[in-house]
Amino acid sequence: MREFNEEMISFIDASPTPFHAVEWMARTLECRGFTRLAEDEKWELEEGQDYYVTRNDSSIIAFSYPPCSEKGYTIVGAHTDSPHLRLKPSPLTTVSGVKRLGVEPYGGVLLNPWFDRDLSLAGRIVYLDGEVRKETLINIDRPIAVIPSLAIHLDREANSSRTINAQSDIVPIIATGDVEFESFILSQIQDDTGELTLLAHELSFYEHQKGSFVGVESEFITSARLDNLLSCYVGLQALLETSYPMMCAFMDHEEVGSESHVGAGGTFVEETLRRIAGNDFEKLMRRSLMVSCDNAHAQHPNFPGKHESEHAPLLNQGVAIKINSNQRYATSSRTQGRFVQCARALHIPTQTFVTRSDTACGSTIGPITATRLGIETIDVGVPTLAMHSIRELAGISDAFGLYRILIHLGDY
Repeated sequence: MREFNEEMISFIDASPTPFHAVEWMARTLECRGFTRLAEDEKWELEEGQDYYVTRNDSSIIAFSYPPCSEKGYTIVGAHTDSPHLRLKPSPLTTVSGVKRLGVEPYGGVLLNPWFDRDLSLAGRIVYLDGEVRKETLINIDRPIAVIPSLAIHLDREANSSRTINAQSDIVPIIATGDVEFESFILSQIQDDTGELTLLAHELSFYEHQKGSFVGVESEFITSARLDNLLSCYVGLQALLETSYPMMCAFMDHEEVGSESHVGAGGTFVEETLRRIAGNDFEKLMRRSLMVSCDNAHAQHPNFPGKHESEHAPLLNQGVAIKINSNQRYATSSRTQGRFVQCARALHIPTQTFVTRSDTACGSTIGPITATRLGIETIDVGVPTLAMHSIRELAGISDAFGLYRILIHLGDY
């Protein structure tokens, strides 16, 4: 379990953006014998082979072939994106003698923890090398920015009633001297030495501090992007170790609604499954199971009243099965029963998560893919504290337990 979690943290550290996460997973799959497919080419799938395909380099689907004739695929769904601060197209400004880079919040980001952190920058850029358009990933991988707090002397209400203006208060500072943004970004390209011109970018700030174990017995994991790269890692490792036909579908843009050509609301998963199944698509969907893996809200010890008392998952007490009668989660009694039966056979505890009846319930890719594919689905997740913060907290045993269940779920 310790080794599993250490490798998971290494993956998250190496994946500051969805582009980097997909690149890491693609390399891992190829090292394990998976063949890359291209969406714009004809597929000739061979029995007993493993494949993967990407879209936009930020979503990835990997699968063994063929699916089981009786039970189809166990499909592990997760998302590659996390709430963060995205660089604006023309970000550079000068205020009070410092250079700043303007940002836009991506998703439901918790803004307070972004103050006074060592921030780095990573993502994808598109540029001209002479007359040739190219694109590449960059990761500066050192602290280049900070968002300083306003001193308590200048805001006496900071500890009781402070609000944050996303336009004016959360702007990273990067320098006091002259900085030319395009030149600085292009200087990160290693391979090209000709005349370069920046055309576009998708760059994100992230906390440079690495993930780690904390607690008296090192029983917690603290890291950025646990939601939801933790689930991506768990699903990928289960795919690599299971003996049953499995698919992983890790999608971008979940944190902003999934309505994009690379999101769960798009065509990527459906088109991939149709190409695999041919005329048997409907049969495959009736026999398969989607396991939507997305972190669950653990009961916060300082705010226990925020939870439904009988359905408040605890850290290191098992995977949470997420249930909502209004279909914000796609779990049914049938899919829950199958998942719990497998967990009990492995002596792995599970918990249930239901939001308070007077609290709004979030959602996942589960209901989206269930609607689009007509596939039976269960929503599960590792209990997590500080979700959508710059650093989140989970227990060391829960991700490993989910991994073990997914390996054997095809038995049930």
